[in-house]
Amino acid sequence: MYRIRFHGRGGQGMKTASRILGSAFFAEGFEVQDAPRYGAERRGAPIFAYVRAARAPINERGIIRRPDLVIVADDTLVPVPASGVLAGIEARTVLLINSTADAATWQQRLNIRSPVFTLPASADVEDRAELPYIGATCAGAAARLMGVLSRDALAGAIRDELAALGPEIIERNLENALEAWDSMQAHAGLVSEGDMTGATDYGRPDWAELPFESARLAAPTVYAAANSVEVRTGLWRTLRPVIDHEKCNRCWWVCSTFCPDGAIDVGEDGTPEIDYEHCKGCMICVAQCPPHAIGAMPEQQAQQAEAGGAQS
Repeated sequence: MYRIRFHGRGGQGMKTASRILGSAFFAEGFEVQDAPRYGAERRGAPIFAYVRAARAPINERGIIRRPDLVIVADDTLVPVPASGVLAGIEARTVLLINSTADAATWQQRLNIRSPVFTLPASADVEDRAELPYIGATCAGAAARLMGVLSRDALAGAIRDELAALGPEIIERNLENALEAWDSMQAHAGLVSEGDMTGATDYGRPDWAELPFESARLAAPTVYAAANSVEVRTGLWRTLRPVIDHEKCNRCWWVCSTFCPDGAIDVGEDGTPEIDYEHCKGCMICVAQCPPHAIGAMPEQQAQQAEAGGAQS
């Protein structure tokens, strides 16, 4: 069975890459699984998608722990432990990284025995989530490394999976995917199938003994008083609640009571003020305000308005 993992950030098309590769496998007569895995759907957050393909029925489920091929669309994820890029790789696992650094540099950085290859990343892209057509590019390179997928199967998969995006987008993705296919020509077939794991081969994991300690010893920072002020949760916000004090009827208790983080303080005259350093932008106050005196503004726009006011 072939086991492939695609790693990238939200918005870079890793889910699409897995669907393209899965469809190409299916066109060649393979049994296929392809699925993404991510937490909160957030642009720029690390995600991965996986593909399993075999000539026989696939009984495995869940994430891939021993991959045959790992493709990394964004090289800034490699040193992030939580992204799991290097999880489960073995000496036989092929690692393909989209990067401006060459393969030898990555081999030295990681100090691993696995074969490492690179795709030439665009050095002029400022927003990593804006890497153009990288999903199809990764799928094209992966398809060639498999050595069992035809160029026609790859092209057909791209046209099928991207059909809703229109001919221009399809052709750009197809061009990039086939260019990546050609770049891996010398390494075609390098990825080999991993063993099929049967239920009888399952090994019960060992117990991990965790010593119990008093909360005051093990987690003083969690239970200590007045420490939450140090966590600037306002940095998470994408929308900012803004109070129009001319519309506010000073009912004071509604917005301040419903705020889950206690980020709305009320003055002696009943006027509410929002602590933007700790407001997460949940917009509950916007929904609960009876006179609709609280509106929502994109955080970036609010910061630009503040900067303009400071300059003037």
